[in-house]
Amino acid sequence: MSWYVYLPIAHQSLSLPLVIGLGFIVGLLSGLFGVGGGFLLTPLLIMFGIPPTVAAASDSNQIVAASASGSYAHYRMGNVDFKMGLYLLVGGIIGGTGGVQIIKILRQMGNADFLIKITYVLMLGFVGGYMLYESIQTMRKSKLSQTVTASAGDSVYSRLVKKLPYQTRFEKSGIVLSPLVPLFLGTLVGVLSAIMGVGGGFIMVPVMVYLLRMPMHVVVGTSLFQVLFTCINVTVMQAYTNRTVDFILALLLLVGSTLGAQIGARLSTRLKDDQIKIYLAVIVLLVMVKMLFGLIIPPHSLLSYHGGH
Repeated sequence: MSWYVYLPIAHQSLSLPLVIGLGFIVGLLSGLFGVGGGFLLTPLLIMFGIPPTVAAASDSNQIVAASASGSYAHYRMGNVDFKMGLYLLVGGIIGGTGGVQIIKILRQMGNADFLIKITYVLMLGFVGGYMLYESIQTMRKSKLSQTVTASAGDSVYSRLVKKLPYQTRFEKSGIVLSPLVPLFLGTLVGVLSAIMGVGGGFIMVPVMVYLLRMPMHVVVGTSLFQVLFTCINVTVMQAYTNRTVDFILALLLLVGSTLGAQIGARLSTRLKDDQIKIYLAVIVLLVMVKMLFGLIIPPHSLLSYHGGH
């Protein structure tokens, strides 16, 4: 027999074990892949009748706990590049603040819910598809040769990045890069964090691997560090500006996510880099397909479609 709890901001009743279980799964993903988990949890909450704007804002609140727990676990393993994380964080706060204002304007126009859903489909499809393709290609090359060459080293992007001013060495990641690059990428992820209710980790992780050229074990911990503070900013802004944070929902989610993040961090040390990328890519693509069907296939009844509001 399931216990149900009423969520005052969402105007819905959900099963208590279900909500805590969802938080645990997302926390596990946070510690394992270095993502906030919002890319999975927000559409799941929408599926259970939570309005998209409330799901996105409340999820940002929950991600704070999951990423804090995961960050601490990876910090103890020495997997956090604080210098890189700080630049990403500054950009994330700037972008997150702007993204909240965008949501405010769109809510007044009545287009916020549709924007959140269509943004999910586009971003998840692109990121998941690229990660899966690149990881499979890398594994094929490693079977043919023990030495895998990085073709990105001679790319136009690589040459452009080397010409940027203020070249700085990031010791923990073992790379030399202009701080302007993580600042710009952090701003972009901050905007998406506010619009999509995510920490941006599922975008930031491939960005760190393919654009910043950071080693995977440092990427996971640094991503969670950046996600933590970006989501604190987004949560406060959403609660103050849009009044869409359901704190009861967020509290129940973080109970499960805090425990899940600790377990996920330990499991991440047992997987190879390419395995982590492939598993993350598959999850991203599955969520994208589900969201796409939700946009294409009409609801069974108009009453059930509008019931969440």
